[in-house]
Formats: sequence, structure tokens, C-alpha cells
Amino acid sequence: MSSASAAASSQGVQGNGPLFAASFAAIAATSFCFILRALVVDTWGVDFALTETQKGELLGVGLWPFAISIVLISLFIDKIGFKATFWFAALCHLGGLGLLLTANGYWALYAGTFVMALGNGAVEAAANPLIATIYNHDKPKWLNRLHAAWPGGMILGGLLAMALDHFTPGVGWQVKVGLMIVPVLTYTFLLLGRKFPVSERVASGVSYRTMLGEAGFISAFILGALIMLEVGRVFALDPMVSWGGAVALAVIYAIFARSPGRPLYILLVLLMMPLAVTELATDSWISSLMAPEMENIGLAGGWVLIYTSLIVFVIRIFAGTLIEKFKPLGVLAMACALSAGGLFLMSDATGGVILAAATLYGIGKSFFWGTTLAVASEQFPKGGAVTINMLGGGGMLAAGILGSVLLGAAQDHSTREGLRAHDTANQTSLTQQYLSEPKVSIFGTYQALDEAKVAAAPEADKAVLDGLSASAKKDALKEVSLIPVVTGIVFLLLIFWFQSRGGYKPVILGRSEGENIDG
Repeated sequence: MSSASAAASSQGVQGNGPLFAASFAAIAATSFCFILRALVVDTWGVDFALTETQKGELLGVGLWPFAISIVLISLFIDKIGFKATFWFAALCHLGGLGLLLTANGYWALYAGTFVMALGNGAVEAAANPLIATIYNHDKPKWLNRLHAAWPGGMILGGLLAMALDHFTPGVGWQVKVGLMIVPVLTYTFLLLGRKFPVSERVASGVSYRTMLGEAGFISAFILGALIMLEVGRVFALDPMVSWGGAVALAVIYAIFARSPGRPLYILLVLLMMPLAVTELATDSWISSLMAPEMENIGLAGGWVLIYTSLIVFVIRIFAGTLIEKFKPLGVLAMACALSAGGLFLMSDATGGVILAAATLYGIGKSFFWGTTLAVASEQFPKGGAVTINMLGGGGMLAAGILGSVLLGAAQDHSTREGLRAHDTANQTSLTQQYLSEPKVSIFGTYQALDEAKVAAAPEADKAVLDGLSASAKKDALKEVSLIPVVTGIVFLLLIFWFQSRGGYKPVILGRSEGENIDG
């Protein structure tokens, strides 16, 4: 038995349950932040006169700063420990909540969401390698179970927020956002008195440089480029400054790592990005995107997110059996196909078909996060916290910086083009009347509906604008459904590649190289 296995077994004698419970509760807190923000973003849009793209930016900043804390903390977590990292997360959650509750405009909302996202990243920076360490004998099963906390938190948070709407109509968004305090206080209580093990990498005696080298400076450049693109947008930096910053971050990493990284790992980082966009960016918007059709059957748009979250929760609890039978890559290929079909069907679904389409999407996205993290941890255990958390960080960066904004931009584009077509066909001038001044996003300059002007529009104009907006939401879902098609094809190719090398097998630290398939 390797030293890592011995450490895990020793921990198992003492009982892994309390550590798993604290980690589970902390992940649930991060999803509370996610769903409550998704449920109030349209209210923010009205109260603060935000465009769809700006709302996408607020949804995005709830995701991408995650990568800053998860990557930076991963570099030092073996020194500072799992427990200190969880406590840092709690401070970020409490501070960010305070900023949100006192917000008076776009940038205040942005700052509060940013700080909370740093806390979310800190939670994952600790929870993922902790669970991979204490359950290193069956990582896919237990990482999926850990991430069942994500949909579990969304279900509970969504139901509480919708109950407020039902029993106290007109309740302010501040009350809903304030619900975040419940899971934050829960996991901080569970941290009290807990003792945490050292990581699997440390227990096995793998050097710090070896850990950094598994991920490599190419992966560091990919993540650094995404971070600097958003920093450049926020602070209006010259593009050359942003790219220069990304190169500088990669060079610093390369000095310590002295390795470009493992090719398979770099591919996994690139694959995690569209998977995260498919799941997290879509979930950020799904309540808003499905609202028109859900209202037609007398339900709030948030029920789609709660329903799919219930599916994800159940599947992640019991995912181990399916993954054992079909192997992680086979499950991921299947999941991509189901997600693509579900999203495409949802774009035109009405009535009961919405439920069927949402079921396909929910089943598919269930496997994305925990299973992909498990593949990275199984194939690159020497990478410790860095490989597993850089992968998660890359996914959050893509979902937050690109995916959430892309879905908002797609809606703005569709509405804008529909408005122009309407003007041409009906000899009207709605484009001049209701489009905003040019704004800037990561995808360039754009124009969108001016919400203040829309609110004051005559009923006839509002009917046209509402119809165009509803159509734009469907177009956005169709566009995002193409993403898992591409990733599914790549996973199929990876399956064939592993078969050519003797089949997929987890790499076990302490086992001879000939016994491992590690890519």
C-alpha cells in the first residue's frame, strides 16, 4: 500500500464522515450564491437599468473570480492547510454578502459578487483535493457525491426564494440574497474542532516542482489569458497589456515548474471549458431563458433550474455504479449527447415537452463536473491540488468570462437584428427609439435594449419588444446546444486513444509505471 493509501486508510478508521459533511455543506453554500443570484438578476436589471449583456457580466463575475482563488490557493494549500482555506472562504462569503446587501448600482453588485466568488473558489480549492485524498481508492464516486451538494444547494435555495415570492409577494431582492447566510453559517459551524489530513501528494512524497510540472506552463497561460482578458475589460487596459500580463504569469509559473505540462492534461483543461459553459453558464441564465414559456403554463422560470438540479442531485449520489460500468470517458461522451439534445429541444419546447427536454439536459449535465475532475485526479495524482483545481478554475473562467456573457450577447444580438427586421418590414423606427448607446463587452462593442425606455414604452411597442426578447432567449439556447456536440466527439476520440494503449486505468501513486496508463 502506498503512503497516500495508508494515510487515507488511517483517516478512514477515524471516520471520514465529518470531513465529507463539512465539504458537502461548503459546496452547497457556493450553489446557494449561484441560484439566488440567478433568481434576482432580472430584478437587478429593472432596479439598476442593466442591459442583458451587463446582467451576463454580473452572472459571469459570480464564476470567473473563482479561478483566481482556486488556482492561487492550490499553489500554497499544502502549506496553509485545508482548514485555513475553508475559513478564508467563510470570510469572503460574509464580506461579499455585506457588499451585495448595500449595493446601489452595477459596480457595487459587481464587487460584492466578485468577493463571494473568491470564497466559492476557496471552498473548491480545499474540498476537491481533500475528498480526493481521503477517498483516493474511488475518486469518481466520491467526487460526484461531493458535487451533489451543488444541485442540493440550488434546490434548497431556489425553493426558499420562491416560497418568499409566494407567501410574501413583492419581497425585495435583498431578502432573497440574504438567504445565503444560512449555508455559510452551517459550514462554518461544521468546521469547528475538525482535524484535516495532509494531501495525497504530500503523503506520497511527490515534490512541489513535480506537482507544478504535471499541469505545466501552457495550462497556466490558458488560465492567465482568460483572467487578464476580463481584468483588461474591467480596468479598460490596452489589449497588449492584458496579453503581456498573461505571458508574465505563464513565465513565472514556468520558472518553478520547468515543464509545459502533460498533453492529456492540457486537453482536459480545454475540454472542461465548454463543459462548464454548457452547465454553469446555461444554468445562470436558464430561469430567465425559460421564463416566457414557463409563464404560459403558469409556472415560474426558476422551476426548470430546480427540477434539473433535483435530477443532478440524485444522479451524482449514485453515479459511481454507472461510471464503473462505462468508465469515466464513456459516461462523459454520453452526457454530452444528452445535454445537446435536451438544450436544443428546450429552445422550442412548449407545455409538457419542456419537462422532457429539461430531463435530458439534467441527466447529461449531472456527470460533467465531478467526473472530469476525477479523470484529472486519477490520471495525474502527482499534480495534487494544482491539477484538480486548475481544471475546475479553467471551467469557471470559461463559464464566467465567456459563457455567461456569450448567452447575454446572443440575446442582445438576436433582439437587435429582430428589431431592425421589424422596422424594415413595418416602416417603423423602434431601433432608434429603444436601443441603448454603444457599450463594450469582452466580445466587442454592442447595442442592446434600453430597459428604462422599454419600461416607458406604449403597450403596442412593448408587445413587439417582448416578443423579440422571447425569441432571442430561444435562439440563445439553440446556440449553446452546439457546444456539447463538439466536446462529445472529442471524448469519443479519447476513448479510442485509451483503447489503443490498453484501456482506461487510474494511475495509483506508488505503483510501477508499467502498471499505469497515465497519458
